[in-house]
This record gives sequence, structure tokens and C-alpha cells, in this order.
Amino acid sequence: MNRTLAFSSRNIKELIRDPLGYIFCIGLPLIMLVIMTVIDSSIPKENGPTVFHIENLAPGVAVFGQTFVMLFTSITVATDRSGAFLMRLYATPMTAADLTAGYILPMLTVALVQNFITLAAGFIISLIVGSALNVGGMLLCLLTLMPSALMFIGFGLIFGVLLSEKSAPGVSSLIISLGSFLGGIWYDPDSTGGVMLTICKCLPFYYCTKSSRAALASDFTGEGFFLPLLIVIICAGILTALGCFLFSKRMRADLG
Repeated sequence: MNRTLAFSSRNIKELIRDPLGYIFCIGLPLIMLVIMTVIDSSIPKENGPTVFHIENLAPGVAVFGQTFVMLFTSITVATDRSGAFLMRLYATPMTAADLTAGYILPMLTVALVQNFITLAAGFIISLIVGSALNVGGMLLCLLTLMPSALMFIGFGLIFGVLLSEKSAPGVSSLIISLGSFLGGIWYDPDSTGGVMLTICKCLPFYYCTKSSRAALASDFTGEGFFLPLLIVIICAGILTALGCFLFSKRMRADLG
């Protein structure tokens, strides 16, 4: 456990030292909150709440921010693999489980802080626009966002193991685009219906956004919360387990 914590500390310090981490993980979600709130204020109120209304926007942007945690996870793992750093760690008593936990734990911490800041900013904006968010719903949303954070970290671990430090960011960027578009962050897939909704329902991003919005609204009716959350938890478990397996396999191959 001490080895895992020491490695986790190293990884979180690497992220803290990188100014891009602040820009993408915290700055960009906050900017999107402000921009989309301004857009929402220009939409006629008779149209009713849109995805840009703060109670829909805040959890959606929180999910969007998690995609950048995936990006930095993939970059960190791929960069460590490309150098001699991991090879030196292989010579220590640290196991594959220690190493993967050392990547996952700090990234989960970053995601938790990121989600808290995003929802706190959303609460402040809600007071300004006169539509105060429910504090209990915010806390539930914060908990609901953690499985989706683990899911994106699982993606990042997989890309970091399978791809080079040059390829991993590109593939992660593709997932960021897919996650934001097919996750229904900037539009409501349920209102479109047809093929687009079917495609969204075939991917886990849709359920991340849906469960987080339902949590913030404390809406537990129908299949808006429990089923999407269950799907996200299953996907998070599968992707994280796959990432750990691939890392262990690559470690054994590197050791020859």
C-alpha cells in the first residue's frame, strides 16, 4: 500500500506541475459553463429548459471535463512506457497491481476535485440566473460522477498501454469528441430519436450524462437514474479490469 501511495504521489505531482492540466481539467469546463449559460439566456424562455439550462448543463460539463482526465491518464502511462522510468520500477518489488493503482487513484482524486469545482461553479451560476441548484442533488451527482470518472480513466489506461506517447493523445481526443457529442452533453439525444438516439444508447457516454443529470435533479422515476448508473458502473468495471490486465501483460512482456 505504501508503494502505491508513493507512486500515486509522484503521478499527481506530475499533473500539478503541468499547466495544461489546469487549463483542460479545470479551466475549460468552467469556460464552457459560462459560455453555454450565456447562450441559454438568449433562448426564448417559452421553449422551456434546454440542455444549456444550468441544472442540465452543470452535470453534462462535469462529464465533459472527465474526458480530459482520460487524456492525461493515457499521456502519463504512454510517456512512462516510452522512457526508462517504468523499466526501473519493474526492477523494484512493485507489482502490476501497485502500478495500475498508482495511476488510477491520483486520477480519481483529480476527477473528484474537478467535479466538485464544476458543480460549485454551477451552483454560483444558478444563484446568478435565479435557478438555485439543490445542494442534496449536487452531492448525489458528485457521487454518481465517480463511476464515469473511473470509466474514462480505464479508457486512458488502455490507450496508454497500447499506444505510443504520440498516438495516445490523438486517440484520446477522438474519444473526447465522441463522448461530448454522442453523450448528449450539448444536445438532447432523447428529443432527436431515430438512428442518432440508437447510436447514443449503444455507447456508455450517453448513460454517464443521463445518470448525472438525473442525480442532480433527484429524479429517480422510470429508468432515468438507476439503469444508466448501473450501465456506467459495469462499463467502468470492465474497462478498468481490461486496462489492468493489458498493463500486467505488457509488464510481463517487457520483463521478457
